[in-house]
Amino acid sequence: MHTVGLLVYPNFQALGLAVASVFEYANLFRGEKAYQFRLVSEDGGPVMTSQSFSVNTERLRDASYDTLIVAGDNECHLPPDSLLDYLRDAPSRSRRVAAICTGAVVLAAAGLLEGKRATTHWFHAQEFKKQYPNVLLDEDRIFVVDGQIWTSAGMTAGVDLALAIVEKDFGLETARMVARKLVVYQRRGGGQSQFSALLELDAKSDRVQMALAHVRENLAGELTVESLADVARLSPRQFSRVFREETGQSPAKAIERLRVEAARLMMETTRHPIEVIARETGFGDRERMRQAFLRAFGQPPQAIQRASAGEALAM
Repeated sequence: MHTVGLLVYPNFQALGLAVASVFEYANLFRGEKAYQFRLVSEDGGPVMTSQSFSVNTERLRDASYDTLIVAGDNECHLPPDSLLDYLRDAPSRSRRVAAICTGAVVLAAAGLLEGKRATTHWFHAQEFKKQYPNVLLDEDRIFVVDGQIWTSAGMTAGVDLALAIVEKDFGLETARMVARKLVVYQRRGGGQSQFSALLELDAKSDRVQMALAHVRENLAGELTVESLADVARLSPRQFSRVFREETGQSPAKAIERLRVEAARLMMETTRHPIEVIARETGFGDRERMRQAFLRAFGQPPQAIQRASAGEALAM
């Protein structure tokens, strides 16, 4: 039996508790107590969440854990030094040490991410890089595995990470059954930027929102300032000015960014050749897409496609 401990501390984000359901359903589908899930804290007893309700926990040091998962919070606040001291030795006691969302900050503060690949929520990525420059932060991954250290992006990405743990422990079919029960993807395609890009382009006015909706629904078509201005019912000059004011980008730059994210998502979730992906996402030909990928990621599409294929095989 695998013992999983979810480590929480005051003001943790309660959405991280969702990982418990992954292990619960793994037990259900295997017909055995494959996982023993424990909600733990440094001292045990009630622990307050950021939503102002408390949960009951067991004392951390009362048991050993095959997998220890550190919850995150909304503000990247660190737990007491005594808890960081405990975590520094966690890899010697646990087969896996993991973090959900900003829980990666806690692992980094404990020195567990030094020289390792990791991820965290995209919103906190730049500050994380400043604070922990020796961590190899891959801010666009849903989750990252480096040896016995596992980290996930946002709170819901903790579910992705937990499903990957189940797949590692008991195989692909068990993970698929759990994902179906939870009505989530067993292996989500794309990175965080597919969400952050759309959020950052989320304009205030109805006119620009209509234009962005048109772009998202017609990426394969010809998208010009004139056609988008017509959708927004503005003159091309007015539209360009309002669009930049609300999104911080030119229409052309925003269109390219959304096409790049759509193309990368197709690479990570399909086996289509580059030429087909370029056509389906509106680049027209592979050279135009290659130039856009170099501007966005500093890598050509083939490199990202190979990395995605390698990551899938490694899982």
